[in-house]
Amino acid sequence: MALKFIHLLPSPEEIMTEIPMPTYLIKLKKERDEEIRKVFLGKSKKFLLIIGPCSADDEDAVCDYVERLAKVQEKVKDTILIIPRVYTNKPRTTGEGYKGMVHQPHPDQAANMLEGIHAIRRMHINAFKSSGLSSADEMLYPENYSYLDDVLSYVAIGARSVENQQHRLTVSGLEIPAGMKNCTSGDISIMLNSIKAAQLQHTFIYRGWEVETSGNPLTHAIMRGAVNKYGQNIPNYHYEDLIALIEEYEKRKLSNPSIIIDTNHANSMKRFAEQPRIAMEIVRNRKYSSILKEKVKGLMIESYLEEGNQSIGGNHIYGKSITDPCLGWKDTEKMIYHIAERL
Repeated sequence: MALKFIHLLPSPEEIMTEIPMPTYLIKLKKERDEEIRKVFLGKSKKFLLIIGPCSADDEDAVCDYVERLAKVQEKVKDTILIIPRVYTNKPRTTGEGYKGMVHQPHPDQAANMLEGIHAIRRMHINAFKSSGLSSADEMLYPENYSYLDDVLSYVAIGARSVENQQHRLTVSGLEIPAGMKNCTSGDISIMLNSIKAAQLQHTFIYRGWEVETSGNPLTHAIMRGAVNKYGQNIPNYHYEDLIALIEEYEKRKLSNPSIIIDTNHANSMKRFAEQPRIAMEIVRNRKYSSILKEKVKGLMIESYLEEGNQSIGGNHIYGKSITDPCLGWKDTEKMIYHIAERL
């Protein structure tokens, strides 16, 4: 085999014992989870903002960012519920480039998965301590989810993972909302099949165990735009796209038909500064259409302390993305207040 076995990694139980969640955060997370759950069940009219950097590569900057979010959350708490994006795994289209803190706790150094597992758990917990806001992460590796099982309040399945059987089955065993992104081609039937699979019960192999799940009724759609065969970005956040998705939801009789809109990626044509405009269009369409107001539960936004992005190494700028470009803090804060005023 062309595999080199480097470390036998600790079990999730060992890591949780080593880096435990404080008791007061366990209680706070239960409260947060219930508040988020009510949004997806239609029992709360609050609008979700799943917001943060493309990749969480620097704990100090991430904690700084979520502390700022917490101050804004307090001001918009009557209408908006903020879930910080603390994304520690990054899918790479060609396999090249920075794969997230779980791979490289220090982006300019070699991969170290053992140190990375410790680093991501510490960062999620410290971000929660700093802000009182439990976070979201992308489930790029289903088995790694167990290291953060007691910390996360939201999980996203990316456009390249949404067809994967293990992702679908693992989500069926989660007790928190999980968003399935449309695949990169934009075929929403793949996303809807994934949602259905995750809402059903399953028996499968997970971390060396035969496990049984009860299904996750909070699994839902994330519209992130598409890329056609010519490599052109095709947005799918417009009114007509969302109505068509809702009609497909209804045909399949899926539980809690809910939608989150990703304002970046192909929806923004990879122009990060377009995100506030896209957000405003979605808010306007929700005011125009009662069905959109009911089904569109929130937005997923890429934002950090400094706008744009930078290369790894060199003259590193604190709080600036080293992966996809993000909206800066000044424009982020303004956007959140504008959304709150118009809901």
